[in-house]
Amino acid sequence: MEAIGGARPAARPGAPREVALPEVMTTFTGAGLEPHGDYDAVRFASLDLGGRAADDAAFLGCHIERCRLDGVSMRRVRISECRIEELGAASIDAADSVWRDTLVTVRRVGALLSTGGSWTSVRVRGGRLDLVDLSGAKLATVAFEGCVIGELDLGTVDARDLSFEDCEIELLDLTGARLVRTDLTGASIGGVRGVAGLRGATLTPAQVADLAPLMAAHLGIKVREA
Repeated sequence: MEAIGGARPAARPGAPREVALPEVMTTFTGAGLEPHGDYDAVRFASLDLGGRAADDAAFLGCHIERCRLDGVSMRRVRISECRIEELGAASIDAADSVWRDTLVTVRRVGALLSTGGSWTSVRVRGGRLDLVDLSGAKLATVAFEGCVIGELDLGTVDARDLSFEDCEIELLDLTGARLVRTDLTGASIGGVRGVAGLRGATLTPAQVADLAPLMAAHLGIKVREA
């Protein structure tokens, strides 16, 4: 339906499918990441950056490609207008971090922990992630595309314009979640914890049928053959 006056309402911008990087970048040659580091237009290529603390660091317009980040601590980091490609790590602790206008492509990640964080205009694409913990985070215009996720913890999350495209989620935790315009139609979901958190989500009829027993149990409905 057209708005009054014949003008169509503006479409909401989606999570970025591409991120333009600065034309001039510096290649990182240091021994590793450092706490409070200020990385502006830096390219990190095929490096082992694991086992270090980069807490409170800032990454602006950076390109991180084919780097190992096993056990890296990135608590309270600020990541903006970056491209992170072929991400591989056993675990990354990015609690209370801020991510903006960033594209992440995944090879294999054991655990990505961003509890209490803030993600705005972020796309995570491809690969296997055993655990993504975004509990307590604020998400705005975030997309997961072509991902296989073992467990996605969205407990107490505040999410707006969250979407999934061609994803498989083995276990989705929505305990206490607050969802606005969250599109789950592009996800195959094995199980849901905290089914009341689905309020505000869009599902396919098949997904609703699959989740009907959980919804009935939550509402205290007994189901039996007539």
